[in-house]
Amino acid sequence: MTRSKNAPAVGIDLGSSFSRVGVYQHGTVEVIGTDQGSRATPNYASHHAVPNAVPNAANTVFQAKRLLGRRFSDPSVQSDATLWPFRLDQFNWRPRFKADYKGEERLFAPEEISAMMLTKVKAAAEGYLGKDVKDVVITVPASFTDAQRRATLDAAAIAGLNVQRLIHEPTAAVLAYALGKGLSGKKNVLVFSLGGGAFGASVISIYDGSVFEVRATAGDSHLGGEDFDARLLNYFAQDFKRKHQKDLTTNPKAVQRLLVACERVKKTLTNSRDTVIDLDSLHEGVSYYARVSRVRFHDLCGDLFRKTIRLVEKAVKEANMDKGSIDEILLVGGSTRIPRVQKLLSDFFNGKELNKSLNPDESVAYGAALQAAILNEDSNSIVKDVLVMDINSFHVGVDSTGGVLAKIIERGNFLPTKNSKTFTTYLNNQPSLELQVFEGDRAMTKDNNILGKLHLTGIPHAPQGVPRIEISFLVDINGILHVFAQDNCTGKPENLSVTNNTGGLSQEEINQIVSDAEQYKEDDMRQRQRASFRRHLEVNVQELRETLENAGENLSNVEKRTVLYACNDALSWLDNNLLAPLEDFDLRQQKLKQANSILKIKPSLMEQIWSQESLK
Repeated sequence: MTRSKNAPAVGIDLGSSFSRVGVYQHGTVEVIGTDQGSRATPNYASHHAVPNAVPNAANTVFQAKRLLGRRFSDPSVQSDATLWPFRLDQFNWRPRFKADYKGEERLFAPEEISAMMLTKVKAAAEGYLGKDVKDVVITVPASFTDAQRRATLDAAAIAGLNVQRLIHEPTAAVLAYALGKGLSGKKNVLVFSLGGGAFGASVISIYDGSVFEVRATAGDSHLGGEDFDARLLNYFAQDFKRKHQKDLTTNPKAVQRLLVACERVKKTLTNSRDTVIDLDSLHEGVSYYARVSRVRFHDLCGDLFRKTIRLVEKAVKEANMDKGSIDEILLVGGSTRIPRVQKLLSDFFNGKELNKSLNPDESVAYGAALQAAILNEDSNSIVKDVLVMDINSFHVGVDSTGGVLAKIIERGNFLPTKNSKTFTTYLNNQPSLELQVFEGDRAMTKDNNILGKLHLTGIPHAPQGVPRIEISFLVDINGILHVFAQDNCTGKPENLSVTNNTGGLSQEEINQIVSDAEQYKEDDMRQRQRASFRRHLEVNVQELRETLENAGENLSNVEKRTVLYACNDALSWLDNNLLAPLEDFDLRQQKLKQANSILKIKPSLMEQIWSQESLK
């Protein structure tokens, strides 16, 4: 397909469990479906495996978003790693996914895996629009650190995308709620965003449905549905060990099967008071059966649920409001469906009814698409003259006497925000100065996140305290820190060399990953073709079975048995040949065509589709 180069910018919700993409066109937003028929793309990357997490658990990675911008030694990384079926290693203190690729062991950066997810939704958008997609708006949790935001931009660069804006997930959701609704006057909204991997609570004031002022935000980038799944997994793993004296956590495939079952249990308990888990031959040939109630689930995750309410309280206080000032409480993210979460939230606001008008799964992608339209000045739409005023989530400062954080930029300022501070030397003829830069909301630097060390070199020789070095901190519209320095005595910034080690990928690393990705394109294409051919074969079998059921007396028993055998044989082959060469699918299709000829019917729709596919 020949694509034009003027595709509209799209909005991407790069989630922890699923990713979605939306586009604003002709006065409305469309959340775009994938070639699988779903409007959500699972965030799994499998090497030499089908798109199924269980058959090749140790070689299938997920939850890459949770590792973006984190250190391998981070306690949250180490805690998660005990439950993941895949392997982790470290490279330059950063975590890496370890997987086998073509018989060789390879390390994949979290940015590289996230780029694969972005490439998938990019392809879906290009297929829908018929044009090349380049410009995007990507959502991030409001609680994302500087390193996590930089890592997100690196992932987008690897995927060949130009990020026009990183927008906070709650802010995107409130755009989806308000734009085009004809709101008048002022409305204070609390956005309660609880998805698969992160939680955020933002208080946002809306003026006449067109000005959006973020008043305060609080959150945790490591608190979501995946943590609830982990609590269930630990509970069932301990129960299995107690009943059978076997530790299934040593078996990656068993862990992954149990983790998938835990997610299903969590969703079932949203509408049911209890449910069962029943897994055949889970570990060392031992099957596992257990019943769990909603009450037990709520008890297992109670401290996590209550933590979200404490963060809501923090956001309301920082907005200088009381509970009664909140006009609407919006629920965003699939985990907001949990009954206990809804009750705790409603009770906190004295029984106030929660607003469930948004699609909790798609509202963030919807809002991101609206933000993309706003940035690209669509003058004939509901986004005309819309102003979004978001804020920085953390204090930014330097280490001072006694390990206290000396704030340069306070949290809660509208983005972009800038401030400066003047520093001097402590020794005669001191040629350089080193400062440690931190972000966070705690008083002591040890409790905050270090961004790196700021090295100021080339300071002219002068007595102690004479040099006046002005350092400017700028948090840009994406919430990313930039540092500038100037010697006020000379007025020449080029005399100083400023390096800020934030721990992101270097340009050389990004270029290498992009180069490596070119090598995988052919394999990726064949993987997509294999999945497509599998679907075609399954649908063709279904068609044959339906036709057989309607054939009635027109077929002999021998003919019926022949067709039924061909159908069952095809399905059995699919189950036992997960990584079959593409050419083998053509052979299976030919066998089905022979069965089709017995039914004496016109070529099926799937035959027509198959004939248009290329196996080359």
